[in-house]
Amino acid sequence: MSHFKPNSKMSNNQVDWNDPHLESLLRKTESWKLDNRGACTAQDVQIHVGWGANTGRQAVLVWESDQVMVLETRFSIPQGEQVRVDRLYGDGVRTIWGAVIEGREGFREEDRQSGTYVHWLHVR
Repeated sequence: MSHFKPNSKMSNNQVDWNDPHLESLLRKTESWKLDNRGACTAQDVQIHVGWGANTGRQAVLVWESDQVMVLETRFSIPQGEQVRVDRLYGDGVRTIWGAVIEGREGFREEDRQSGTYVHWLHVR
């Protein structure tokens, strides 16, 4: 059974960004620091930073969607850097390439204690 109504109209409501109620709500969310971690099971991976990297480094894959991966590392990776991610699958390894679209030091207390960096990769 379809709930689609062929005669329904799309709403063309405009947002008043100067509305005091909206401004108040937006101010309340300014300090939120969302990083997509905790929604998926973390997986240890090996990453190679740069096109010609021969040596792998340890990282943890903490979130993934079709075109984005979120990695935790103990080192910073510059924005725009190419990264090869090697993941174990059964008896083999699956390799995925991506570019760092954002990276920063972790905000969480345990991040600061362990020197964790969080990186978002756009997967190719």
